[in-house]
Order: sequence, then structure tokens, then C-alpha cells
Amino acid sequence: MKQIVIVLMASLLLLVAGKEMRVAVLTPTPQMHCASCENKIKGNMRFEKGVVKIETNIERQEVTITYDGRKTDVKALQAGMKKIGYDTKVVSDKPVTKEKKKRR
Repeated sequence: MKQIVIVLMASLLLLVAGKEMRVAVLTPTPQMHCASCENKIKGNMRFEKGVVKIETNIERQEVTITYDGRKTDVKALQAGMKKIGYDTKVVSDKPVTKEKKKRR
């Protein structure tokens, strides 16, 4: 029951703060080569202030971070990556948009 309440509260927070949620796509240098590289990034970046979700893609060499724009910005995320040994370039940084479902 407690977990359901937490999930509902988190969902409500995302809806209320939806206008402030952003998604940044970064390319790391040095490149990610393995699952250990991905785990290093995910394990450390999850502690950065405002980070909500982290996805990595070795093939595209991209780190996608969903974050609360009221708590942090892309420069702070880049500084967090630098702390763990990765310089980054910003591919994109834009607000989260709700996707409209197409009706058939």
C-alpha cells in the first residue's frame, strides 16, 4: 500500500511540475564501451540534484537524462559527468512534452 501511495505521489508531482521537466541528451568523452561504463554513469548521476531518469545507449554513445529544470540545469549535469571522468557535449536539451496518441 505504501508503495502505491509513493508512486501516485510521484506521478502527481510529475504532472504538476511537468512544465519544468526537461530532457538532455549528452555524448560522453571518453566513449562508453561496456555495461560497466553505463553502470558507472547511471550509478553516479542518479545522485545529482534534480535527476529523475537516466538512460544510456552504447551504440549511439548517448546519455539521456530527464531532470527537473527547477532544481538543476544542463551545465550542472555536465559538471556531474565531469566529476566521474566524462567530458560531454550537449546534443539536445528541451522540455518534456506529452506525446499525443494517434487514434485509428
